[in-house]
Amino acid sequence: MRRITVADLMTDEVVCAAPGTALEHVVTLLGEHDFSGLPVLDDEDRVLGVVSRTDLPGHLPQQPHVPGETTGPATAAEAMSAPAVTVRADEPAAHAARLMARRGVQRLPVVDVEDRLVGILTRRDLLRLFLRPDAEIRGRVVREVLDEALGLPSAAVDVHVVHGVVALEGRVERQSQLRLLRGLVERLDGVVAVVSHVTAHHDDTAGRHAPAW
Repeated sequence: MRRITVADLMTDEVVCAAPGTALEHVVTLLGEHDFSGLPVLDDEDRVLGVVSRTDLPGHLPQQPHVPGETTGPATAAEAMSAPAVTVRADEPAAHAARLMARRGVQRLPVVDVEDRLVGILTRRDLLRLFLRPDAEIRGRVVREVLDEALGLPSAAVDVHVVHGVVALEGRVERQSQLRLLRGLVERLDGVVAVVSHVTAHHDDTAGRHAPAW
């Protein structure tokens, strides 16, 4: 089954800064585009770091600057957080979501195999994983799990999806198929939870014990 990757969700037109970009210009860019941060790139488009709003307390508009007063860093390179937390374009989107949560960031620069910037992924982009139409989820369960992965007849399992919750009812041939069925459905992008009432004709797991040596 094809998994949704970072490349499927990212935005490939990225507003970025050079190391020498003045922070006043960075603030302007953040305000114009309503971004929480933007990547800082070297001459070969490799990500050096990220400048976020939290890096710019003395330069934000709501805190007026007194002429002649030293406010700290003056360029993107001096203010950025480094090294940047990045993600590869071919990584599963679920991996990016876990990375965002673990590192507490709102957006991830997306890089290629040579660590060059190819896009940006935001929390808003990731929400699209959990806002997939129920009909689309049901279609993938039937096609990719029941038919392609397990080879089950269409009448074997009834599939109902409401707000991303997948309900399964029916009967399969072997007990060992039940765990596989549930696991494959849970892995589909957009599935919030699985409620399975599927039973099996035969228990092919009984008597399976580790060999005694």
